[in-house]
Amino acid sequence: MVPVMALWMPILVAAVFVFVLSSVIHMLLPYHKSDFSGVPDEDRVRTALREAAIPPGDYVIPYATGMEQMKQPDFVAKYNEGPVAFMTVLPNRAPAMGKSLILWFLYSVLVGIFAAYVAGRALGPDAHYLSVFRFVGVTAFLGYGLAHIQASVWYSRPWSTTAKNVFDALLYAFMTAGAFGWLWPA
Repeated sequence: MVPVMALWMPILVAAVFVFVLSSVIHMLLPYHKSDFSGVPDEDRVRTALREAAIPPGDYVIPYATGMEQMKQPDFVAKYNEGPVAFMTVLPNRAPAMGKSLILWFLYSVLVGIFAAYVAGRALGPDAHYLSVFRFVGVTAFLGYGLAHIQASVWYSRPWSTTAKNVFDALLYAFMTAGAFGWLWPA
């Protein structure tokens, strides 16, 4: 058994590696460019949303207060008439990339902590590189990847976008597993 505190170096190194890899993926590689698209007549849509003065938050259109309302003919007609949307409204300002990048790094540290816990309980010091890689890699993949599938299941996010995010998660898991295998205590 290896305590989590003995694994602080691979946790941090893995988080740095994942941070750099995700930056390369999103800034230099083109495959995420099609994840979002603009709405038709964006200026008119923006004006209508701005006039509605929607506060920041998550919304669904049409909105029902419960399952009974969703079964009512007039509510079903709203679905059929459209639009049907899940939407997140952000504050009116430029995106705060600094905050998002810090939160992403902290999330990567958190995934590393869970991977350290699982591998540290399963393996002892001097564990073989591939054993460390296997335990850490699976745990990191669970942390980075599987939750993306819910967005396609429940919110109709395109499966192609989910597949790209799950692929990224696999790369992040490999990076995390490699860092742990390299820095596992003797």
